[in-house]
Amino acid sequence: MATVVTDQTFAELTSSAPVVVVDFWAPWCGPCKMMAPALENLEKKYAGKIKFLKLNVDDNKKMATKYKVMSIPTLILFRDGVAKEKVTGFYPEVKLDHYFSRKI
Repeated sequence: MATVVTDQTFAELTSSAPVVVVDFWAPWCGPCKMMAPALENLEKKYAGKIKFLKLNVDDNKKMATKYKVMSIPTLILFRDGVAKEKVTGFYPEVKLDHYFSRKI
């Protein structure tokens, strides 16, 4: 299960591994719920290579605003603590797997 990140722990956790993916989501978001099982599977597959974090945008507006998250789900890939890429919208597991495989 992905580590829950907040506005207060964001900087520390996004720089805690070479490659970090932050899932910006909300409990009421249908596409977020659809993508959650795929992210859980991929977290297991990429254990030790990619760190996965989850940020609830309803409870942590500061980071969502800072990274200009306008719709969810949004995934932001951090490399050495720096935001490098943003993916917005629902993606099936196969597409996410292909995307992550090119990032490690």
